[in-house]
Amino acid sequence: VQLVESGGGLVQPGGSLRLSCAASGFTFSWYPMNWYRQAPGKERELVAGISRAGGATNYTDSVKGRFTISRDNSKNTVYLQMNSLIPEDTAVYYCQAQWIDYWGQGTQVTVSS
Repeated sequence: VQLVESGGGLVQPGGSLRLSCAASGFTFSWYPMNWYRQAPGKERELVAGISRAGGATNYTDSVKGRFTISRDNSKNTVYLQMNSLIPEDTAVYYCQAQWIDYWGQGTQVTVSS
């Protein structure tokens, strides 16, 4: 199993980023996928999830209306479009395949002026 996150960076408040997670080593389309984040000194939290075919999504309240999770099963990739970013979104972001106990290296998102 391998999950490689990318797309993070430094962005000003109100800006946007699109995270990508390339998956390999398992049958991607069989698994719901999640994005988590972990801010310094805080526990890892679930940000968004998407069903196997992409027809159902869910979000934590703090990102509803700002973040959009999507997936492309033909590319074994899951995305997280993040708009209207605020400093509280600063964290390392990780993708995860439901039921698989594996974490990639994550990608750092920093929202600061």
